[in-house]
Amino acid sequence: IGLGPGFEAEKDVNIVVETIRGHDLGRLIFRGMARENTGIPGIIGGKAKERVIYSNVEGVIKNIKKIGDIVKKDEVLATINDVAVRSPITGVLRGLIRDGYNVTYGFKIGDIDPRKGEKENCFTISDKARNIGGSVLEAVLYLNRKNK
Repeated sequence: IGLGPGFEAEKDVNIVVETIRGHDLGRLIFRGMARENTGIPGIIGGKAKERVIYSNVEGVIKNIKKIGDIVKKDEVLATINDVAVRSPITGVLRGLIRDGYNVTYGFKIGDIDPRKGEKENCFTISDKARNIGGSVLEAVLYLNRKNK
């Protein structure tokens, strides 16, 4: 079972699960591929690209903030080889790559939710993750039944 772009059903995997938000999110694909990654994050609180944090240098990340922290625009979230990684907007730090991870330049390392009142969402399963998880379960059950 492959999730999203990069897998082809009947070639790389038995089933591909669509991971791009929209009408087809979670759809099981038995032949062919999922839609290409648009590179555009989902809009949250009116923000899309500007809420995503990318590494500004390559090296080992050292986190200063943690998931769930309220952060302000330009606040230091982490360092990579002693170079500051700053918050692009004010909001809740919703995602952050593991401390000590070796990142390449331009690597996605985190994201900010501009809705400061949504801190609890950092510690629950999102609608997208729940949908994809259910689709993976459906695919497993399908393959299990097919192989009996």
